[in-house]
Amino acid sequence: MQQDERLRQLEQAPLGRLLWQYSLPAVVGIVVMSVYNIIGRIFIGHGVGPDAIAGLAITFPVMNVSAAFGVLIGAGAASRISIVLGQGNKRGAELILGNSIVMTLIFGTLYIALFAIFLDPILRLFGASDTSLPYARDYMVWILPGLLINNICYSFNNVMRSTGYPTKAMITMFIGAGINVVLAPIFIFGLQWGIKGAAIASDIGMGVSAAFVMWHFMDRRSQLHFSPGTYHLQWSVLRPVMAIGAAPCIVNTAGCVINAVVNNTVYRYGGDSAVASIGIFTAVTGLLVSTVIGVCMGMQPIVGYNYGARRYDRLKRTFWLAAAVCTVVCTLGAIAGHFIPRQISWMFANDAALIAAGERTLRMTTWMFWAVGFQIVSTNFFQSLGEASKSIFMSLSRQVIFLIPLLFTLPRLWKLDGVWLSFPFSDLIATLVAVALLSIEMRKITRLQQQG
Repeated sequence: MQQDERLRQLEQAPLGRLLWQYSLPAVVGIVVMSVYNIIGRIFIGHGVGPDAIAGLAITFPVMNVSAAFGVLIGAGAASRISIVLGQGNKRGAELILGNSIVMTLIFGTLYIALFAIFLDPILRLFGASDTSLPYARDYMVWILPGLLINNICYSFNNVMRSTGYPTKAMITMFIGAGINVVLAPIFIFGLQWGIKGAAIASDIGMGVSAAFVMWHFMDRRSQLHFSPGTYHLQWSVLRPVMAIGAAPCIVNTAGCVINAVVNNTVYRYGGDSAVASIGIFTAVTGLLVSTVIGVCMGMQPIVGYNYGARRYDRLKRTFWLAAAVCTVVCTLGAIAGHFIPRQISWMFANDAALIAAGERTLRMTTWMFWAVGFQIVSTNFFQSLGEASKSIFMSLSRQVIFLIPLLFTLPRLWKLDGVWLSFPFSDLIATLVAVALLSIEMRKITRLQQQG
């Protein structure tokens, strides 16, 4: 397919087929990585033990900080590039690409250095106990070098998709996941490296994927590629990128705060076994949310390009298609969490206490999960339009504004069960807010459409 034809497809192709074309590779790529992460936790749970699962759960907030800096640039760049290409400004898109890779390298170097210096205090802050700290530390020491590579891979994989290469973006993720799947059991069981083996396998797999992504943007035959004169940082280029990327960045940063609150509260009421159950909850819901995010990744270039091209009818229909698909996905997750939580927990461990804890956690946290897909798609819709302030507020509504007060309130009434109930109550309120804001935005878009 010719380069210009890839972009014309975003404006002219039938939307159902186009959303499928862009979402399926994104969903497959991100779900493959999520499935690998789940398999890795299964290996760790059965090969090392429940204390290692608890230690791994403690590392999630630290990983979220890394992801936050990655999406601050990567998600914003993907959205801005789609809009700018829709306006026909290819040189502007190249400037965004060049500035974004420089800022990704700067941010990555800074946060990795800080993590390395203050690793133990950070892990303690996020709820590590004397039992789980050695496992968490062992994992983080080996995963730290790969965090920057991880940012490059995921962030610029999104940009690759936004510029008309959804299948190629999926293949790059497959490559890394395939290497991980092969190496993880060898390192964990064969070489008896334990939890650090999972980290090393992840580093290697992600490094190979990142190399493929960078090679794509070095190839001058690509729709968008690195070019001279685009690496000098310009605030006029970075400001809108970081404004859009601020929403997912804040979500990930807020996730760190929430994980710290949850881990410490859960440990107070339920000990290491309850903390380990968070790892099961995160793995299961993470797989479902990854599917939703994959659909959003497919939606983003279509909405962004058509917004830039003033094809408002197409961006509205794209949103409703994505919202319908994601609602179905999350409804299936809510059903599984209610009816087969014990079977799901059994996959991660053979420890009876952990299985029982995981069963109760899943049953109580997922009864409103069917609404999460719509809320996430709505948040990403505002991000795709470049509506930074609304996207930030939507992101904060579920993760911070409603969840954190509930986490401080409900456990006082129902102790550990209060922690779990905070999640569905937060999902319910955030979804109602999403419906209200989306109604206002759709009326605004309809007025723009009528004005021609």
